[in-house]
Amino acid sequence: MRLVLVGPPGAGKGTQAQFIAEHAAIPKISTGDIFRANVSQGTPLGVQAKAFMDRGDLVPDDVTIEMVRMRLLEDDAAGGFLLDGFPRTVPQAEVLDVMLRDNGTRLDVVLELVVDDDEVIRRLSGRRTCRTCNRIWHVDFDPPEQAGVCDVDGGELFQRDDDKAETIANRLAVYAESTAPLVAYYASRGVLIGIDATGPVDDVTERAIDALRPARSAEQAGRASGSGDRAGDDAGDGEPARP
Repeated sequence: MRLVLVGPPGAGKGTQAQFIAEHAAIPKISTGDIFRANVSQGTPLGVQAKAFMDRGDLVPDDVTIEMVRMRLLEDDAAGGFLLDGFPRTVPQAEVLDVMLRDNGTRLDVVLELVVDDDEVIRRLSGRRTCRTCNRIWHVDFDPPEQAGVCDVDGGELFQRDDDKAETIANRLAVYAESTAPLVAYYASRGVLIGIDATGPVDDVTERAIDALRPARSAEQAGRASGSGDRAGDDAGDGEPARP
């Protein structure tokens, strides 16, 4: 299965990506992991990316896209993958389509984790970080025994600037502006599935696996018939499933 995972900050993409990838027996590929691997290994792409990051600049699309392309050519991604953090824009999605078509494959599904803004703000703004050990607590989901004090070392807990409600609200606005066209793009291609990503982690994982089951069955049936990876096959039309 070839899968892209999308969702706002605080939707739990990292957690769900790991569980879904393990269930489907495919590698989880995140742009963060790709950047770190290329930089740490000193690859030509990593050297280029590091130069931009050291200046505080965004890494250009062409560098990011080439890193993704090279990663998808690795052996472990031949039978499928889960992409987390790419694509983020419609132009990137179009490049990914061409990239996969050139390899004789296509996306099977794009899974959107749907969480309303109030829930995201509650999740992220409740985080508190220890000044001493950097351990993260949560006022609702993982509170320390004594408010404002770390259970591990007694350090003071504080709220980071990027965990403040107004900062999170701004991040959500930026996400909506940049990602809404991407969601619409994949919906128009009939490969978008949306699930409710609120509630316990295990419940969200179960919803995700249930939602992906038809696409995975279709992909496996296509492989069995020898037609599952035909680059010329377009995704079917239809409305995306929504929670």
